[in-house]
Amino acid sequence: MYTYSQLISRNMISTAILSIIFIVVAFFITSEQVLLQQKKQHDLIKLYLAHSSAENIESLSKKIMQNQRFSFFKVTNAENNIIFESTSKSDIISNLLTPKATTQKISPQGFIVSLQTNASNYAHYLLVVCATMLILSLIFVFIAGKFSINRYKNIISSINKQIKNELTHVLNNTDKTEDEDIFDLPELNAGISEIKNQINSHISDAGALEKEAFIEPLTQLENRSRFVQFFETKSESIDFGVLTITRCSELQTINQIHGYTEGDNYICKVADIMKTASAKFQAAKIFRLNSSDFATVLPNTTLKDAENYAKELTNQFNKYQQSSDLDSVGYTGLVSFKSDNPLGELLALADTGISVAQTQQINSWYSQTDSSILESSSASYGNQNWRQEIDNVIKYNRLTLLIQHIKPTSRNTKTYNEVLARFLNVNDEMLPTASFIAMAEKLDKIVAIDRMIIEKVIAEIKDKNLHDQQFGINVSSRTIHDEQFLIWLERKLLRDPAISKNLIFEITEFGLQQNIKTSKRFIDMIHRAGSRVTVERFGVGLTSFKFFRDLKPDYIKMDSTYTRDIDEDKNNQYFLRLMVDLAHRLSITVLAESVESQEEIFTLEKLFIDGCQGFHIGKPEPL
Repeated sequence: MYTYSQLISRNMISTAILSIIFIVVAFFITSEQVLLQQKKQHDLIKLYLAHSSAENIESLSKKIMQNQRFSFFKVTNAENNIIFESTSKSDIISNLLTPKATTQKISPQGFIVSLQTNASNYAHYLLVVCATMLILSLIFVFIAGKFSINRYKNIISSINKQIKNELTHVLNNTDKTEDEDIFDLPELNAGISEIKNQINSHISDAGALEKEAFIEPLTQLENRSRFVQFFETKSESIDFGVLTITRCSELQTINQIHGYTEGDNYICKVADIMKTASAKFQAAKIFRLNSSDFATVLPNTTLKDAENYAKELTNQFNKYQQSSDLDSVGYTGLVSFKSDNPLGELLALADTGISVAQTQQINSWYSQTDSSILESSSASYGNQNWRQEIDNVIKYNRLTLLIQHIKPTSRNTKTYNEVLARFLNVNDEMLPTASFIAMAEKLDKIVAIDRMIIEKVIAEIKDKNLHDQQFGINVSSRTIHDEQFLIWLERKLLRDPAISKNLIFEITEFGLQQNIKTSKRFIDMIHRAGSRVTVERFGVGLTSFKFFRDLKPDYIKMDSTYTRDIDEDKNNQYFLRLMVDLAHRLSITVLAESVESQEEIFTLEKLFIDGCQGFHIGKPEPL
C-alpha cells in the first residue's frame, strides 16, 4: 500500500523522464539545424573567396568575422602560410552543439579555409525550449498530483474501511471461529446443507401454495378469498371508495352451446376489458369472485368518478358483443363504501344494482345509492329476505298506484296516463321500486308482480269508474315471453272489453328485441283484445323500422337521452325530427319522456312530437 507522498513521487518521476526524453530529442534536432547552417555558410564563403583577389582576402575575412557567425575562422594559401586567423569564445552548450571545424579548398587561388560555426543563437533557442518544457512539466505534475491525491484518497479510504470492517468482524467472532473449528466436520457440514435445502424447499412450496390459494388460474386475478381478506385488512389509507360487481351474463349459454373452451375465452376477454378500464384509477384492484362475477375495488374514488369506469365497461362490452355475436356481455352494479361498512351489505347492494341494470339496456350499469332498505325494519339485503318481502307484497297485495300524465301537443292527439306501482313492506314502508323490480326478476317473481299490477289497475278503473281515461301499464320483458301469462292476460282482456280498450301496455325496446317471435305474438294478442302497445326507451338500441313495421306498435316513447336539453342539442333535434317523420309514415304516435323545462316543450312541439311526459308536465300523483 502506498502513501500519498509515494504516489506523488511516482507521478513526478514519470513526468521527469518524459521531459528528459523530449529535451534530448530537441537537442539532436537543434544540432542538425547547426550542421545545416554551417554547410550553407561554407558554400557562401566559398563563393565570396572564389571571386576575390589575394590582396583583399584578409579584409574580406575580417568582415566575415565581424558578424560573429563563426567561433573559429582561418585562411591559408597554397604554401600553408596563414593569411587570416580568428577565434571567439563560446559557452558550454554552444560547444556541445557546434560541429568540429571543417576545411575547404577554394580554387583557382588555392586558398584553404577552416571554420567552425558559432551555435550561440541555437543554444539560446534550446534553453528557451527546455525552460518551457520544464515549466509545463511542473504544471502537469501539480495538476496530475492533485487529481491523483483525490482519486487515491477515495480508493485508500474505501480499502481502509473494508479492512477495518473485516478486522472488526474477525475480532467479534474470535470465539465463534474457534468453536466452528472444533465442529468443522464434513458430515456435520453436509447435514447443515441438507437442512438449509429443505427449508428453502418448504419456503418455495409455501409460496406456490399461497399463489394457488389466492390466484384464480384462468384470469390470473386474485380470488374471492383474497377479496374478503382485502376488505378485512384494508389499509388505513383507504377511507372510502367504490365497489363494483360485474356479472358475465352469457357464460352459461356459451358453455352449453359452444363448449367450455369458448366460455373460458369469454371470461378472459371480460377480464382483459376490466383490467384496461381500471388502469386509469390508482390502486384499483380486480377480483374474480366466482365463475361469472368480478369485483372491482376503486379506493378513495367517488361514485361519480367510478361511473366513468362503468361507462367505459359498457362501451367496451358493446364493441365485444358486436364482434362476437353475443346477446350481451355483462352488467355492473356500483355501490360506494366507507372504511366501516360491512362487506355483506355492500355485496347485497351491488348485487341489487346488477339486477336493476339488467332491466335496462344491454350491458348497462347501475349505481345503487339507495341503502335505506338496509336501515328499515325488514333489513332485506339478502336474497332470502327479498324473497320474503316479495311474497308478502303478492300475498297481501301491498301495492299502491300512482299516475303520471302525458300531455298531448295538439288537440287531435290522444295520449294516456302512465301507471306507476309502489310496493310496501309489512310496516307499510315503501320499498325501493327499482330494487324491488330487479329482485323480483332475479327470484322469478316478476310475472306474479305484473299480474298483480294489471289486476289492481283494472280493479281501480272499475271501482272509481274511470272508463273515460286511458292508462299505460309497464310489463317486463320476461313476462311477455311467459306462455301462461299470455293465456291469462288474453282471457282477462276479452272478459272486460270496455276496460281493455283503455289499456296501453308499455314494453322496453330491449325487452322486445330479446325474442322477436314471442314479442310479435304478444302484440298481436293485445291488438285482438282491443288494447294498444307502447315501445318505451326507444332509440337506445337503434332498432330498424322494419322491426316496427312488422310488430306495429301504437306508440313509441323516445328515451330521455334524446329529449333532455333538446333545445340546446342540434344533433338530437335532427335525429328526433327524422324519427318522427318515419314513425308518422307508419301511423305510430311519438312521445317524449323526462321533459323538465318549457324550452324543451317548445322545441319538441316544433319537431312535431305528439306528447310529452315529465316533471314539468306533472309529477306522479295517486290514482
